Amino acid sequence: MIIIPRGLSRIALSLSLAALAAVPALAAPAPAAPAPDPAAEILPVPLTPAIPAVQRVCNAATASGLGTRVLKDAQGPKPGATDYVLVNYIGYLSANGNVFDQNTSQAFRASGVIKGFSEGLQLMSKGSVWRFCIPAALGYGDKGTGPIPANSDLVFQVELVDFKTENEIEAMRAAATKQAEQQAAAQQAAEKQAAEAQGAAPAAPAAKKPAPAAKKPKT
Repeated sequence: MIIIPRGLSRIALSLSLAALAAVPALAAPAPAAPAPDPAAEILPVPLTPAIPAVQRVCNAATASGLGTRVLKDAQGPKPGATDYVLVNYIGYLSANGNVFDQNTSQAFRASGVIKGFSEGLQLMSKGSVWRFCIPAALGYGDKGTGPIPANSDLVFQVELVDFKTENEIEAMRAAATKQAEQQAAAQQAAEKQAAEAQGAAPAAPAAKKPAPAAKKPKT
């Protein structure tokens, strides 16, 4: 038996108590988190993305009140009201950024759209990208249309891919019509030639009928 002096036993007891105090108490298990509701993950139909507020503002304005911001500059001639443009665009509401329309490679006459859009197109050069901030008075006014409420200010991001004058469009149409006519004439000539070649070919001899089988003699 090992006898520990009383003084040492008191020291050992103090050290044991200190060690116990240093050990953190076992925490009670946390309550289980409630399972997420799958319905919260349902996307709205139709899905309407919203553009952030910073992309709904312009830094310049025309005399009519059209707001503009040049996002990608380009130099060169600009389309006129009667010219036809080819554009990529996104349209959204200024109030909340909800996108109501977007499209690529859309062709139309520059004057064939709402006033603010038409005016903005005529400020652009081919290859540039602009933002138009269109007040309701230059848009759909107090009527609204489809997903656009009445008296809505609109924002468009527009890329002018290309544009052609009315004369150039007419020349392109005439060239396309001529090409189609030439292709049709060539097709008709080829069909006529094939028919003539088939008519000139000698007729194939008719196949000989097989000889009747010999009758067996009567016994």
